[in-house]
Amino acid sequence: MPRWDAGRVRALRRHLGVSQDGLAEELGTRQQTVSEWETGRYEPRGASARLLSIVAEQAGFDYEPGAAGAKEGGKQKWRGEGG
Repeated sequence: MPRWDAGRVRALRRHLGVSQDGLAEELGTRQQTVSEWETGRYEPRGASARLLSIVAEQAGFDYEPGAAGAKEGGKQKWRGEGG
């Protein structure tokens, strides 16, 4: 399972084309939690990290840490992709 650092969480959210509120709603968490992940205050772990990995896979998210301009691809709403 990939490590969900601040950059990866932010890149996934942007790839999905949703706000922090939108991602929080999809994950069943609070917007503040998503914000804390994106600022690096906390890292998702356990079930949250697994759920982020599932969402990323469903959305065709390809991200390489440290890559210039991280590969975020086109914005897709994963909910509309059968999720």
